[in-house]
This record gives sequence, C-alpha cells and structure tokens, in this order.
Amino acid sequence: MANARHERTTNGNSRALTGQSSVNAAVKSICDVMRRSNCAGAMQYVPELTWLLFLRILDERETREAEQAEAVGAEFNPSLDSPYRWQDWAAQDGAKRRELQNSTLGAFFAFVNQELLPYLKKLRDRPNAPPRQKVISEILSGVERVRIDTEKNFCDVLDKVHELSQDTVDPTHVFPLSQVYEGLLLKMGEKGNDGGQFFTPREIIRAMIRAIDPQIGETVYDPGCGTGGFLAQTFEYLAGPDNANIQSPDDLEQLKRRTFYGREKENLIYPVALANLVLHGIDEPHLWHGNTLTGQETYGGLFQDAPTQFNVILTNPPFGGKEGKEAQTRFPFKTTATQVLFLQTVIDSLTPGGRCGIVLDEGVLFRTNEIAFVQTKRKLLDDCDLYCIVSLPGGVFTAAGAGVKTNLLFFIKGQPSERIWYYDLSDIKVGKRTPFTVDRFNEFFELLPTRGDSERSWTVNITERRQQAARDAEPFKRQAKGKEQQANQWKDRLAELKRAKPQDAKAIDDAEEQIKALLKESRELTARAESIENAAFDLKAVNPNAKTVEDQRTPTELLDLIETKGREVADALAELRQMVNVL
Repeated sequence: MANARHERTTNGNSRALTGQSSVNAAVKSICDVMRRSNCAGAMQYVPELTWLLFLRILDERETREAEQAEAVGAEFNPSLDSPYRWQDWAAQDGAKRRELQNSTLGAFFAFVNQELLPYLKKLRDRPNAPPRQKVISEILSGVERVRIDTEKNFCDVLDKVHELSQDTVDPTHVFPLSQVYEGLLLKMGEKGNDGGQFFTPREIIRAMIRAIDPQIGETVYDPGCGTGGFLAQTFEYLAGPDNANIQSPDDLEQLKRRTFYGREKENLIYPVALANLVLHGIDEPHLWHGNTLTGQETYGGLFQDAPTQFNVILTNPPFGGKEGKEAQTRFPFKTTATQVLFLQTVIDSLTPGGRCGIVLDEGVLFRTNEIAFVQTKRKLLDDCDLYCIVSLPGGVFTAAGAGVKTNLLFFIKGQPSERIWYYDLSDIKVGKRTPFTVDRFNEFFELLPTRGDSERSWTVNITERRQQAARDAEPFKRQAKGKEQQANQWKDRLAELKRAKPQDAKAIDDAEEQIKALLKESRELTARAESIENAAFDLKAVNPNAKTVEDQRTPTELLDLIETKGREVADALAELRQMVNVL
C-alpha cells in the first residue's frame, strides 16, 4: 500500500511534501503569485484559492472512489463530465490543458470563465442532482471570473495547487490539507483583512467543543457559521485522532452526511465554509445560504430535510450589527441588536435537553436598561439551565479586528437556571507577542465537572438573586399601585366636578394636576421596581476573589512624591529653556 502511494505521489508533476515547512512553503508560493496577480489581500486570494483547491481535492477523491468501485465491480458516476474535471483542464498532462495552452492567447481564460464556471454553477439545477453536485455549485456560486490577472500566472497557480494533494502531503509528518486550509482562513481573519467577523480563534472553538462534549449521533448546528470553524472542529473532535472514535461504517456515514448543519449570509464566505467542511471530510455539509434572522433565503438546496431543532449548538454570532424591522417582526423580543436576536434563535433551535456553547459580548450580560435584553435573558434563565459563564480577556478577538470584551455561555434547554458557575480569565493580558493559548483552560476543565471554587471561579445562586430582587421591588410596586388608586379616585372626583352646574374651574384644574402628579409618581415607582428586578439579570462576571492592589502610601507621602516630580519637571523645563536660548 505504501509503495502504491509513493508511486502516485511521484508520477506526473506532483512532488512529495514530506515536512511541514515544505507544505507551508508550497502554500506561501501560491499566495505570493496571487498577491502579485490582482489578489492583494487575504479576502481576495483565499476565496480564489478555495475553489481551485476544492476542485483539485474533489478530482483526487473521485479518482480514488472510481478505483475502489472498479475493484469491487460497482458502478461509479463522477460528479463532473470531461473536459471539466481537474485532470482534464488543470493538470499539466491533461488533454484540455494542452489544447488550451497551444491555442491563441486568451483561450484559457475564455474556457474557464465562459464554459467551466457556468457548467459548475449549473450542476445544482440538474434533475435529481446529488448532494455533491449541489455542493460543487454552491462553492462556485460566488465566482464570476478568474481574479488572477494573466494566464501565465493562473497556470503557475494551477501547477502549485496540483502539488497540494492528499497523496503528496505525508500525514505522518505534516498537517493534513484541512489544517493547511485553516491556516489560510486565519490569514483572512487577521486584523486589516476585514474577515475577523467570520473567524473565531480555534483555541476558543476547541475549548467550547470540549466543554459541550458532542456525541456521534447528535446533530450539530451553527446559525451563523462564518467559515465553518465550529462545525469543522466538531467533526475532528467526534472522529478523533485517525478516526479512533468511529466504531462502525454507520458512525462514519452519520458524521459525513447527517450531523452538521449551519447558516451563513455573506456571499463571499458561504462557499469558503462549504469548502472548509468538505476538506475536513464532511461529504454533505448542510449549509443554508441566507439571512438567519430575516429568513430570507439565497439558496436552501443543501438544507432540505434538515431538522427544526438540534441536539448541539456551537456558535459565535455577529455582535455589534443592527437588524431592521423585517428581522425584528419574527421575534417576540424586538431589538436591532443582532446578538440578542441570535440568542433568541439559539434557544428556540435547541431540542429539549439540547446543549449550547455561545460567544456573547459583555454588553448582552450586563445591559438591563433595554427591555429586549432583559426579556431575552429572562427567557434564557427560565427555559434553560445556564450553568456556566467564562469571562474571556479583552484581547482574545483583537487579532481579528474586534477588541470587544466577550464571554462564553454554556446552557442546557429544558429546565430553569438555579446556579451559575463563573470562571474568570479576564485578567490575562493578550497581545501580539502573548497570544491566548488553549492551556489557559486547564484549570477550567479540572473544575468544570464539580464546578468547584477557586481564585478564578465562584457560583451565583441566580434563583435567590431573582427572589431577593422581587422582594426588594415589592414595596415600590405597592406604592405605585396605591398612587394609581388615588389617581383613579381623583378621576372620579374630576368627573363629578365636570358634571356640576355651575362648574368650579379652579377645582377642576386642581383635580387634573393631582391626577397628573399621582400618575407620574406611580410611573416612577413602577420604573424603580422594574429597575430593581431587572438588575437581577445583570449576568456580568464580577470575581469576588479578585485581589485588588491598594496604594498603601499616606497622604503626606503622596504629596511628597508630587512635590518631587514637580521639581523634576521644573528642572527639565529650565534645561530646555537654556537650550532654546543658546540656539
């Protein structure tokens, strides 16, 4: 078997990539060509490389499947016809490639732009098109034409991509192609590339997956999947190293075809997500293209027969965005804040007993001055067991262009929240030279099973907090009700005064003023009561064990320090004046 593999890798123009450095160099050389060929940034060259790499791997995979089918006497129908297979038009020894290169200048781009791309994008419209053909069309859906500027540079890219095959990359010494592709997505998510909103750091994703612990046979969903990181990493988690967790052929079929579901709105990112999942080994990624919040569909052909609720949801919904009335009409608690609408979607999309891990910005946790925020958190606490909140450092998403403070929420649908276990990582300094690493979660995972207390962890009895808030608010509610009753009595008195003949204008004015004042007091008291009750829904992590550094110096010592610093400043200014006078 090893000999056959070696024979494949050394035939044609492919060469073996036996070390990680050689793979990295190969990928870098492709990106270098693209950067100088009208694809300056990662947001341009990653999508371009995506469809080329996908077609390369598809061709290799179907070649292997055809060989396997022939070996057992089974029929195999390739997804693509000749000359639209990679081996026909992209490989150096392909018949169509040779024909195009021997033709007139412009023939290569004419074929790709006017024949190949339209053919690939129309596959999904064929009668009874299989899922793989639909996936192919969707991955190519956003490609209108080749972005690379010249045919020579394009052929150079094709040759370099051809070397990045499953056969040429030695899995015993280097990352598989799926991880090579993850590296490209990281480039797209870096600050300055405008792709951070679609990319979640993989250390965070892996920690969330481990905390939720999905199982084979469960459905996994991400309603705002971006580049597909949560779904791809969950596949790796479930399959295990070298597919060690797969116990039967049915397990493998379950993972590849009936497990992963997601939604993505952005036209540029949706094909990237599909390719990412396919490269990770998911044959049928059920991704819906459209706006999750409005329900407006661009393409739903891969989402047919998807369940309405899911066992596991892992997601980092967009936050900071605004949705209009079209989206808000679909939700009971209306707001323009996308993250709050997504949280409502997530709760509704979980099966009873379903588990969720979600990234939310700090504003969702502490804001109690907007009714939709409070109502959504009340629904979360009433319908789900919010058992854990992890407070992340402020710089975790900075590399992706987002400096907002975030938290990880973990909850189970089906029973109300009673106690929330907090784990605080907010004091960790994260920067370019000090990235956030997965080992920061080591103690978290040690304590999670028992939800034990430590310098970083504590528990809040949310039931008691809400009950205490209700008790504290009750006197204000009673006073508000009393003021309202008094106002109603004055309304009756006002009606009598208006019926009287002759009318007492001053008495009528006094009665109206009394009503106005009493109703104002009632509203103020009601607002005070609501504010007290709503404060119970401030879920922000405030570590009671945090050590504060207090300045122990006396007022006299501080004044002496100020005086000393003042003299230093005066001396420095005097020296500067002397230098100016000399000049």
